Amino acid sequence: MIKKEIIAMLLAGGQGSRLGVLTSKMAKPAVSFGGKYRIIDFPLSSCINSGIDTVGVLTQYRPLKLNTHIGIGIPWDLDRNIGGVSILPPYEKMEHSEWYTGTANAIYQNMEYMESYHPSYVLILSGDHIYKMDYESMLRFHKQNKAGITIAVMPVPMEEAKRFGIMITDENKKIIDFEEKPEHPRSNLASMGIYIFDFKILKEALLAGKDVPGLDFGKHVIPYCKKNDISLYAYEFEGYWKDVGTLTSYWEANMELIDIVPEFNLYEEYWKIYTNNDIQPPQYFGKESDIERSIVGEGCEIYGKVYNSVIGRGVRIDKGTVVDHSIIMNGTVIGENCKIAKAIVDENATIGDNVVLGEGEEAENETRPDIYTDGLVTVGENSVIPRDVTIGKNVMINGRTESSDYPDGVLSSGRTLDKEGVE
Repeated sequence: MIKKEIIAMLLAGGQGSRLGVLTSKMAKPAVSFGGKYRIIDFPLSSCINSGIDTVGVLTQYRPLKLNTHIGIGIPWDLDRNIGGVSILPPYEKMEHSEWYTGTANAIYQNMEYMESYHPSYVLILSGDHIYKMDYESMLRFHKQNKAGITIAVMPVPMEEAKRFGIMITDENKKIIDFEEKPEHPRSNLASMGIYIFDFKILKEALLAGKDVPGLDFGKHVIPYCKKNDISLYAYEFEGYWKDVGTLTSYWEANMELIDIVPEFNLYEEYWKIYTNNDIQPPQYFGKESDIERSIVGEGCEIYGKVYNSVIGRGVRIDKGTVVDHSIIMNGTVIGENCKIAKAIVDENATIGDNVVLGEGEEAENETRPDIYTDGLVTVGENSVIPRDVTIGKNVMINGRTESSDYPDGVLSSGRTLDKEGVE
């Protein structure tokens, strides 16, 4: 019989709709981050660094890029005969078929997978946050307190607490009450959506709620366990943790990587972040190039100037071009004499000569002012921008655009130019 003390279930099926065009063709955990990685690399690396070698990755929305990236788990040393990484999409059953309808419903539908390892504990993770965490230390805390469930929490500023699930604890960190997005929070300990369950308790709670529509941990499973007097403890995490759920927070998290002393260090020898990278030649910098305070990925050819930016792998930036405070993802080509300011350009985009991104005064975006904001210009994957055009702020461009899409060579601030139709 196969027996694992602890297995991890990594929820990676989310659409991440607040990232707009970046997630129109892929799940949020597959989005590039830091010039080299994808968001899912961070929880996967924390698993293997914490000694957890059995991880089920639950996928649903647009999984192709995510599945290709994870493969059989070689970069994370998760290509195991027993355990390792398993991709767990929804599947057709004899009696009925259904998509995953909530975080806990997704776990419930994979009960058979979990039971096959006879675990004592199950670690539930989200695939869309940037952090490093020693789950082994959290498991020790769980055992010491003889907890049924341990929830990772993080202190947040009191004025932001109403955006989170908030835990109220006693002096021993036992959870005595919790509130989901309270108007008047009584504590600032926010749930990180990371849980360790005794497997028996998890199984009981999931079976009890199996018919609840959209079965969710925060809304249903945790309240059920509290009502049934199962001991809940809060494990306080004090490291860096970032929810990159909006374009602005995603841009900010990338910009924090290039601080002189970055708060989130990608270079620690004892806690490596692993990823699946294709083989690329070294970077090449032309004689007129100038790079300051930036991350530049392998295989890049830089003939222009790059300041305060994160540049992915295999990017080409031609002479006379200045890129500033921007994220340029893998495989993008930028022509000569361009000015790119505060832009997020997705993978394999092509930008012609003499293009200006991020020009002029801000104006509210005409279609999604809640997403395309804070002066950012966002360009979708595989998009093409022709030469000699000037583009304002809070603009979204997606698809193969042509000169005729830019009257008088201008796309003013706040405009959306979508030639593909983002869902």
